[in-house]
Amino acid sequence: MTDPAAPRPEAKGPLADLVVIEMGTLIAGPFCGQILGDFGAEVIKIEDPRVGDPMRQWGRSLPKGLSPWWPVIGRNKKSVGLDLRKPEGQALAKALIAKADVVIENFRPGAMEKWGLSYEALSADNPGLIMARVSGFGQTGPYSQRAGYGLIGEAMGGLRYVTGEPDRAPARAGISIGDSLAAMHSVMGIMMALHHKEKTGKGQVIDAALYESVLAVMENLVTEYDLTGYVRERSGSILAGIAPSNAYPCANGEMILIGGNGDNVYARLTEAMGRPELKDDPKFVDHASRGANQHELDEIVSAWTSTFVLTDLLKLLEAKGIPASRVYRAPDMLEDPQFAAREAIVSVDHPVFGAVRMQNAFPKLSATPGKVRWPGPALGQNTDEVLAARAGCSPQKLAELRAAGVI
Repeated sequence: MTDPAAPRPEAKGPLADLVVIEMGTLIAGPFCGQILGDFGAEVIKIEDPRVGDPMRQWGRSLPKGLSPWWPVIGRNKKSVGLDLRKPEGQALAKALIAKADVVIENFRPGAMEKWGLSYEALSADNPGLIMARVSGFGQTGPYSQRAGYGLIGEAMGGLRYVTGEPDRAPARAGISIGDSLAAMHSVMGIMMALHHKEKTGKGQVIDAALYESVLAVMENLVTEYDLTGYVRERSGSILAGIAPSNAYPCANGEMILIGGNGDNVYARLTEAMGRPELKDDPKFVDHASRGANQHELDEIVSAWTSTFVLTDLLKLLEAKGIPASRVYRAPDMLEDPQFAAREAIVSVDHPVFGAVRMQNAFPKLSATPGKVRWPGPALGQNTDEVLAARAGCSPQKLAELRAAGVI
């Protein structure tokens, strides 16, 4: 009988049998590769051997001369320095892709074709190849050749217009959400394509456009306009017609977020406030009436929350079963028991920084969970290893390639 207290062997990630060639830079392509690597795929990142991915130097600050961004987005990957603008580099890339399951690229449409690395050329040697192509506007259409960063996709997809205060210019989220959404849609496409390949043996192309990835999460924005003529506007910290659901002030100057808009939750909130009569007030009796009188209701809730310090109010609302939260910052996350209990943040050894804390791999899988195995590697750290094992390069050949600036 197995001892339940004995340590269990570490489960391999569910994608441990996949070989992925990542040829992207910045966020959209590399975040796609990060997710696949988190769940066990062997991700071989091809980078310019001179400068590497710009993410190696991006960030507000560069402690010890290195970007804090790179250990996260480069994690669980192998770095191969390879100049794709040289014929020898293109030939080596093609050799690596011939033995891979997935290739990810987020160059401007046409770049891969210019380098002789079109899907048609690559799939001729590898019919089961899945190619994820991430770009601002997609591989086709009149805008396909335009430069497109995440903020352009957020603007065109509709997100920027509805973000921020109504009396100010559109705001942005504090992260590159358009790039991240494109990466996540690319991962979904890869998983679907792998399922199709399992049944047919055939690969295919995933064409992920930044603006379409943003559009996909815009709920009923287009349909509501199509049916009613209503254009959704910026509404600041609220969603128009959803009340009470806002950020409210506390006595110690902090803010609390409360979601009390459902009928049953709202009834519990009125009890917690000591104002049960508000539940049956005609102005607030149901979802529609609360939405119509949103501003007045928020003023009532704000007057009540401002009499509490944040921690006391959180305890009261938790006891009443009312969704509420502090507005978390990085220090709050590192101190929170929920984050700790679920290992939402893990510590990873870095050769320069030492122990580095970062978000774990999500979502959690019960049998084959993801894992952060190592942080982003040094530029070209795995070049010789990968090219020797996967492209048959001898030590002499590697030396010649390095002298020629190919690697």
